[in-house]
Amino acid sequence: MTYRDVASKQVFTWACVSIGARMPVAMAPLALVFLVRERPGGYSLGATLAAVYVIGEIIGAPLLGLRLRPERARPQLAAGLATGAAGFAGLGALPGAHPMVLAAFAVLAGIAPAQATGALRVLLTTLVPERAVAQALSFESLLVSGIWAVSPAAVTGLALGVAPRVPLLLAAVLLVSSAAGLWLLPAGWDAGDGDRAGGPLLRPLLAAWPAYVTGAAGLTTLGLAELVLPALLEQRGVGVGWSGPLLVGLSLGAGLGAFLYGLRSWPGRLRTHSVVLLCGTSVCVALVALIPAAAGIAVMLAMSGMLQSGALLTRNLSLREALPPSALAAGYSLMYAAAGAGYAATGSLAGVLLRVVAPSTAVLVGVALTLVLAALGWWGEVRRAGRSAQGVQPVAPPGAAAVGSAPGPEGPSVSGGSDPECRL
Repeated sequence: MTYRDVASKQVFTWACVSIGARMPVAMAPLALVFLVRERPGGYSLGATLAAVYVIGEIIGAPLLGLRLRPERARPQLAAGLATGAAGFAGLGALPGAHPMVLAAFAVLAGIAPAQATGALRVLLTTLVPERAVAQALSFESLLVSGIWAVSPAAVTGLALGVAPRVPLLLAAVLLVSSAAGLWLLPAGWDAGDGDRAGGPLLRPLLAAWPAYVTGAAGLTTLGLAELVLPALLEQRGVGVGWSGPLLVGLSLGAGLGAFLYGLRSWPGRLRTHSVVLLCGTSVCVALVALIPAAAGIAVMLAMSGMLQSGALLTRNLSLREALPPSALAAGYSLMYAAAGAGYAATGSLAGVLLRVVAPSTAVLVGVALTLVLAALGWWGEVRRAGRSAQGVQPVAPPGAAAVGSAPGPEGPSVSGGSDPECRL
């Protein structure tokens, strides 16, 4: 069980398709701000368009994810990516249009491709041996960290060095290339014999709510830290220009954490890993708010990113255990929406808090909120496991043996690390 199991031509193709689908998501908010910043009230309009785009993602991920079916994944994903490309192209082609027209394009660009994240994650796990699923998800997290580290610099360079519309036109091209690349990958994935009967998906999706709560908690603290960071640096007497390099360090830390995650197996239950890593993330972010020196802030941000990536990976594995194969794409989409909603709420909370308290206090409030969400998610996991132990048949994880009783969703890890579902 090493990263050699992930190194294949199919996974490389998947990575190219994934970059085309996900880089526009990372580029969009900042690109929208640059698109309209020279108009009267441009920064306010840009922030509004970015918020509208995120709201579109939050709506589109569960709405389209619930309608996605494994046997029709390719045409559905391609249609969504192509429609999202039309939204980005409209924004780039008509930068001087009425704000309502731009908002409509932003909503379209956010909604249409929103189910791609969950579907591509499921598709990745079908391209590797069952024993390498944890490493595959670690590779995905590492790839996404790289995308988010590169995107802000790419948007800034293109918008200021070429033209404000160029990043959005590039996003449209990337989505079209991603849609075309889907035909180099499998058309879909196996939903499992028990799911072909067309059983309802909503009940198991709702039963997995603790994973969504802890997934949102993983972004709440870091989201608030990112949004408050410029004000926090100003409070500490550090140049605001250091915000960019510090956030790049956070992304690099997240990538390192994802890589370390896949190097070995970890004892204990996934819910325990999750709460421990979330608490560790919270401690690091709290120290970001308390340490006066820029070097200390940089170290704590990098460490918080490293721990947060591990926490989110445990949530992906827990969700994979808790849901039937036919519901996995919808489950990942719901988690994506929950994380997006948490991030959007964090932005609103930051705006309110910065009016009444110091930036450091605002970050500490975010830490307290994360701990509450982590405790709620952990309680939900324990409650669900208790019901399973009392005789409620849990959903068998993908790849579980067909003979005998299925293990509980938080069963103990297999000795010797042969169970990829019970890694960190």
